[in-house]
Amino acid sequence: MLTDLEKHAIRDHYQNIALSLPNFRPRKAQREMIAAIANAFSRSLPQAEGEEAPKRNGESILVVEGPTGVGKSLAYLLAGGIMAQTRQKKLVVSSATVALQEQLVGRDLPFVVEHSGLSLSFALAKGRGRYLCPYKLYQLTQLNAQDSLQGFEQPSLLWDRKPKKEEIAVLRNLADQFASRQFNGDRDTWPEQIDDQLWQKVTNDRHGCLKAACPNRSECPFFLARDTLENVDVVVANHDLLLADIGMGGGVILPAPINSFYCIDEAHHLPQKALQQFAAEHSLNQAMWFLDRVGNVVDKVAGVLDKSELAVAATEAASGLQESLQEWLIQLAEEPDLRVEEGKNDSSWIWANGQIPAHLAVLVNNTAVCARMLLKHINSLNEALSVARRDKNQDGSFLDLLSGDLGLLLSRSEQLVSVWDLLATEVVEGEAPLAKWIKRLIGDKVDYSFHASPISSAAKLAYGLWHRAAGAVLTSATLRSLGNFDLLLQQTGLKGMTDTAMLALDSPFHFAEQGELYIPALTASPREPAAHTAEIVQWLPKLINAHEEIGTLVLFSSRKQMQEVALKLPDTYLPLLLVQGELPKQVLLQRHHDAIDAGKPSIIFGLDSFAEGLDLPGELCVQVIIAKLPFAMPDNPIEKTRNQWIEARGGNPFMEITVPEASIKLVQAVGRLIRTESDYGRITILDNRILTARYGKQLLACLPPFKRIG
Repeated sequence: MLTDLEKHAIRDHYQNIALSLPNFRPRKAQREMIAAIANAFSRSLPQAEGEEAPKRNGESILVVEGPTGVGKSLAYLLAGGIMAQTRQKKLVVSSATVALQEQLVGRDLPFVVEHSGLSLSFALAKGRGRYLCPYKLYQLTQLNAQDSLQGFEQPSLLWDRKPKKEEIAVLRNLADQFASRQFNGDRDTWPEQIDDQLWQKVTNDRHGCLKAACPNRSECPFFLARDTLENVDVVVANHDLLLADIGMGGGVILPAPINSFYCIDEAHHLPQKALQQFAAEHSLNQAMWFLDRVGNVVDKVAGVLDKSELAVAATEAASGLQESLQEWLIQLAEEPDLRVEEGKNDSSWIWANGQIPAHLAVLVNNTAVCARMLLKHINSLNEALSVARRDKNQDGSFLDLLSGDLGLLLSRSEQLVSVWDLLATEVVEGEAPLAKWIKRLIGDKVDYSFHASPISSAAKLAYGLWHRAAGAVLTSATLRSLGNFDLLLQQTGLKGMTDTAMLALDSPFHFAEQGELYIPALTASPREPAAHTAEIVQWLPKLINAHEEIGTLVLFSSRKQMQEVALKLPDTYLPLLLVQGELPKQVLLQRHHDAIDAGKPSIIFGLDSFAEGLDLPGELCVQVIIAKLPFAMPDNPIEKTRNQWIEARGGNPFMEITVPEASIKLVQAVGRLIRTESDYGRITILDNRILTARYGKQLLACLPPFKRIG
C-alpha cells in the first residue's frame, strides 16, 4: 500500500509543477495515471539479498494506454521517481526510439526536476558497442604508426586484411581527439559518420574487454558511463539494451531487476524487439574465416600457459566444425529453395514448423556438438589466461593482447553455439516451435546464413523480466487492439500473470468537434493492386487542394504503390510532393515545415514508419489519407512459422494476429491528425474493405469518434 509520505510527496510535487507554470492545466487522465503507477509500485513484493525470489503474479505491473495529450512521461517520471526513492529502487525508463530517449534526457527529466522540486539525478545508458575501447584504439594506431603501410603484419584478429590509409587516418584522428579530451569516446558524439566495420575495430565486447586489468581502465568511456549509472536515480535506456541485459541474466549493464522499477514507454514495440534480441544467425563464410584463425591464437595462448592439450582440443573442434560447414555447402547446393533465380536478391529455405529435415538431422546435431566443444575449450583457455594475467611476474602487455584475441574467439564461438543450439532444438508437441531457416546470400562467393528464432518472446519476457522485476509499467498511446489488451498481454508474457493491472485512459481531445472521417466509395479493392492504384490517383486531386496552404500526409503500406501514385499524379502536384526515401527524413520534414511556414501547401507521401511517432501539429497536418488498411504480409520466416503453428492448432492467424495488429497500426496512423487540443482536420481511408469486410466494423469501432461525413 501507499504510505502517507508517498501520497503527500506525489501531491506536493505535482502541485509545485502547477504553481510554477502559469498555463499548466492539471489533466484528469494524467492524475489517474500517476495514481495507478504509484499504487502498482506500492504492491511490489519485498525481497532481501540472498533470499529466494517471491512468487510474483503481476501485482506490481501496470499496463496503461495513454493517448496523445495525456502527458505520460510526466506521469511516470514523477510517480516512478518518487516511488523508486522511497522504496530504495532504481527507476529504469526504456523507449523504443532514440528520439524519445533524447526527449526524456534533454527535456522531460530536466522539466520534472526544475518545476516539481523533486531531486532526481539521471543518466542515459548505452551498450558497450557505442563506446570506443582506448586500449584497442591505441594498440591499432601505435602498431600502424608509420606513414608507409608496406610490410604490414597482422598483429591480432582486429584486421582480416591490410588496412587502408584513410582508415588509419580516421583511427589516428579518433586517438588524437580522445587523448586531448575533445572526444569523449561516445560514437554518437563524433561529428562525422564512422563506417560500421571500422568502428568495430575500436569498440569491444564483454569477452574482449580486459576489465580491471586494462591499463586504460581509468579513461574507458564505457566504464565511466557504467560508474555514473551506479549513482543516479533514473537510468534511461532503450528496449534493445534492456533486453540484452535481461538476456545476460539482468544487472550486467543496467541495475538488477530485483532493484528496479521499470517504465517501458512505446511498449507496443517490446514483443518485436524481444524477438530480434532472442534470435540468432551467422554467415557460413564468416564462420569459416574465424575458424581458420582459431589454431594460431590458441597456440599462442598455450605457449604462454603450457596448456597444449587444451589448444589441441580447441583446434580439433574448430576443424570438426569446418568439416561440418563444408558438408553444409555440399548439401545446400542441391536444395531447390535456395537456387538463385534471375531478379531475386536472395532465396530462403524455411524449415516447415521448425522441424529439422530428416536427411539433415545428423549433420545439424554434429555441427551443434562441434560448436559446443569449441566454446568449451576456448572458455577453458580464457579462464586459464585470466588467472595468468593476475600473476604480476608475467608479461602483462603480451597477455593483454592475447586476451583481446581470445575474447574475440569466445564471442564468435558463443554466436555459433546460440545458432546451432536453436537449430538443433527438437519441437516439443504442444509447444510453440522455433522458426528455422537458411538464406543464400548473393555475392562474389557462394555464401549462406543460418537463422533461428522463437516465434514468441512471451516466455523469455515472463521469466527473464516480469517474474524478477520489483515493478513495471508498460505504456504507449496505442496498446489495445480491437478494444482490448489481449494481444499485448499474450505477446509480452503477461497473459498468465492474472494480477497485472490494466488501464485505458480517456483522450483529452474532442474528436467529434476537431476531426472528420471520410470513407469514399471506391470500386477497386486493394486485392487488385493496379486498379486500386489507378483509383487512388483519381481520388487524390479531389481530396487535396493544390492551392490550400495546409499540410497533407498520405500513408501507404507498399513502397511500390507509393512510387507509382507519385509518378501518375497531375503535374501541378509534383512541386508540392515530398516522398519518403527520396530525401533523408529530417531534411524532408524540414522542407515540409518550411513550405507551411511560407504559406504554401505541402504533401508528404510516407510508409509505415511515418504512421507512428510523427508529430505534425497545427497546419503541418490537416489531412491524413490512408491508402490501404495496414495489414502485415506474413512474408518473413518467423511469421510464416507462427501462422503454420496457429493453423495446425485449428486457429485462424488472420483473425487472431493480422487483424488485431492492423487495428493498432490503423489507430496509430489516424493519430497523426490530432496532436493538440487546437488541431483540426480530416481522415480519409481509401480502402473499401473497412466497409465491406466482416472485420471492418471492428476496425472502425476502435477509431476515435470523429464526425462521419460523405
